[in-house]
Amino acid sequence: MTTNTAPWSQLEAAAAAALSQAYAPYSKYRVGSAAMTSDGRMISGCNIENAAYGVTLCAECSMVGQLFATGGGTLEYFVCFGQLEDGELELITPCGRCRQLLFEHRGADLRIKTARAIVGIDDLLPDAFGPQNLNV
Repeated sequence: MTTNTAPWSQLEAAAAAALSQAYAPYSKYRVGSAAMTSDGRMISGCNIENAAYGVTLCAECSMVGQLFATGGGTLEYFVCFGQLEDGELELITPCGRCRQLLFEHRGADLRIKTARAIVGIDDLLPDAFGPQNLNV
């Protein structure tokens, strides 16, 4: 797949729909993410907060859960939205923890749409720690 055929509008719609299902009673900051998998499936996720903040799931975490619940594979294209106080959506870049999740489950050329450009995971997480660092 190439960025010329990337389904950005479909991904953005899926991320917005996922965001509408977010559970964010504490921060009030709803997040939705979406990705296209190596076999062409569209998957999505939303943030799920918890009163014990460390147990909160980012949108990317729930999306990766859906990746495996629906057959596995790798991520080829990814987009993420956050919701501003006025209800408008903004394109956001994943946090460090979620960048690690994307790195672990990426396809050979994962493309990520950010507010500044469409980038690869190595642009967001250079010198990432991964399976190559483990003696397994």
